[in-house]
Amino acid sequence: MPGAKKAAAKTLILTGASRGIGHATVKRFSSAGWRVITCSRNAFPEDCPWDAGPEDHIQVDLSDPDDVDRAIGEMHKRLKGCTLSALVNNAGISPKGPEGERLGTLNMDIKSWLHVFHVNLFSTIQLASGLREELVAGEAKIVNVTSIAGSRVHPFAGAAYATSKAALAAMTREMAADFGPLGVRVNAIAPGEIDTSILSPGTDKLVDEIPLRRLGMPEEVAKAIYYLCTDQSSYVTGTELHVNGGQHV
Repeated sequence: MPGAKKAAAKTLILTGASRGIGHATVKRFSSAGWRVITCSRNAFPEDCPWDAGPEDHIQVDLSDPDDVDRAIGEMHKRLKGCTLSALVNNAGISPKGPEGERLGTLNMDIKSWLHVFHVNLFSTIQLASGLREELVAGEAKIVNVTSIAGSRVHPFAGAAYATSKAALAAMTREMAADFGPLGVRVNAIAPGEIDTSILSPGTDKLVDEIPLRRLGMPEEVAKAIYYLCTDQSSYVTGTELHVNGGQHV
């Protein structure tokens, strides 16, 4: 029976699933037999590459705490009879100026800062807190996707994005300390320059500064996320794993 199959499968809840690293993560977990509940601000597109997409997709505006609460209620319903094995907070936004320019600390209004922080930071703890019962019951793993921009001034990532990702790294440590005694591991992945459709023009020029002399692939980040969600990393928590070809050294 389909219901019995769902109950037996491990379940992942993934935000920011509509492109790039999110797409690759869906494919990686699906290929291992996981059920993936995807979340994004967009409705499920018909051309997405995974089965059961429409029935396991939740449209949610992560910048709106009320809508996040609504989505959490929907997640509770979808998880009935299932085991939640992982929550991956992959969603992130970095607004640009009118001409596509980077927004720094001097040219971004406070409402835009709050918008970025709601999506990139506050929604992650809101989801983890709202799903606490299911996370503990499943001895689940939480992975927060941070960024290399959280530890240095980046030529393309905006100030609000970078600051929110630095805060998310700190929140990961706090969550690991709080969730650890409950049997839930919490880690972070910090990607560098990853070859996706949303790369800023000029990113290719950064390749000469990367020890491996190439951009990363979304699949390589997805593999690292998968590692942190399996027993292969059973004694790893509170860690931020750099996936950047050595760019951080």
